[in-house]
Amino acid sequence: MAARTLIRPRGSTMTHIHRGTVTPATPTPKNEAQERPYRPDSGSRGHIGWIVAGSLATGLLAAALLVAAPFIAPTETGVTGAFLCGLALGWAMLAVLSVRFTDQPQRWAAAPALFMALSGLLLVALGSSVHEVLTWVWPPALLALVIWLLVRAHRQLRSPSRRWLLYPVIAVLALASISGGYETVRAAAAAKAPMPGQLIDVGGHRLHLNCTGSGSPTVVLEPGAGGTSSDLGWITPAVARDTRVCVYDRAGRGWSEPADTPQDGTQIATDLHTLLHRGQVPGPYVLAGHSYGGLYALTFAARYPDEVAGMVLVDSTAPASAAKPRATPSGDGGSYDLMGRVSTLVSTSARFGLHRLVGFQTASDVRSTIDEYVQTNSSVEQAASLRNFADKPVVVLTAGSGGAADWSAKQDALATLSTDSVHRVIEGTDHATLIEDGKGAAATTRAIFDVVSSVQSARPLAR
Repeated sequence: MAARTLIRPRGSTMTHIHRGTVTPATPTPKNEAQERPYRPDSGSRGHIGWIVAGSLATGLLAAALLVAAPFIAPTETGVTGAFLCGLALGWAMLAVLSVRFTDQPQRWAAAPALFMALSGLLLVALGSSVHEVLTWVWPPALLALVIWLLVRAHRQLRSPSRRWLLYPVIAVLALASISGGYETVRAAAAAKAPMPGQLIDVGGHRLHLNCTGSGSPTVVLEPGAGGTSSDLGWITPAVARDTRVCVYDRAGRGWSEPADTPQDGTQIATDLHTLLHRGQVPGPYVLAGHSYGGLYALTFAARYPDEVAGMVLVDSTAPASAAKPRATPSGDGGSYDLMGRVSTLVSTSARFGLHRLVGFQTASDVRSTIDEYVQTNSSVEQAASLRNFADKPVVVLTAGSGGAADWSAKQDALATLSTDSVHRVIEGTDHATLIEDGKGAAATTRAIFDVVSSVQSARPLAR
């Protein structure tokens, strides 16, 4: 018997009769296609997930290549602009390829591409002239864009890549906009804080100098790598009770402005010499350097021997003569250029607050500190140019714990620079506490007083 189909009027439920069995048809909801979970269709024009992943990866790769490109200036604005242009390429690829090869066109991706490309080109082409403006405009504009991207991606991208790839990227952009805005406001507020001392132009940039106390010789304090004048807060006022003492911030650190030239030991010593003379601080000087600051004190003494009356080397980094010499000469411009670009890119992260995770205050502090370590090989070789300090008083302080196995021997070698020297090991201290707590700072202050007294009385150091 053939099956018969009864057709009822429009609006009624259709039924099928097959061999005497009546089966009601299930109506199909109008929005079933929207509620059905995404499954790749073997007959579709392309898999959107691969397009999303490939575009984002290409953007990161292009950003890295542009940062390393020789035609991009190794400055914060140049490197940041190049990085943004690379990311813009990734977003542009997502917009174009999704339209061309898939049935899920993501035309909204053209918006972040245009936003990042325009910002990047302005930074590369105009540099610092637009940088300060963008630090205020970019965070709120990016946050508005992020909200719009989130809505468009939710509506138009039906793929697991939305949740696993796109949403995390959008979240990072949102975090960058919020933290970037906060850092801009915070930096503006910090700039209005009162500054002790003065800013003095040393040739293309200004350095912060603060001198207190009275008397001669003048003590000049050098903090360690990454350090600022405020790190010597235990020692400065104590020394000022007996003689004049000056603290300063190296280029890009604390209140000092960043410099365009590499800051190796020679450049730092030159800038300090200019700073003291333009700041009307007459010699002779007693130089006291902690850690890397010892390298700069040695280099200064080698370049201006007639202006240095004595030294205190506080757990100082050893110069090349007491450390293992480099196999290759310093000053490899190509190597430094690449490291300079990387350090600039890393320091830019401070614009988004990441520097606080490692204790830095500003983007300039991060960049300056990274550059300081990049210049280590040059600085230790330049410090080794001081081979004979005659009979001028030198006190070498060594922390009682925390040093490498050969650290004490290197400190002994520093004491041989002068015929009037003392090497003291301060038990119960480590490298940092020689300037950061009461016991260590007291030992450092006492060593400075000993050298000052020796200079004033023209007598050898008391053993």
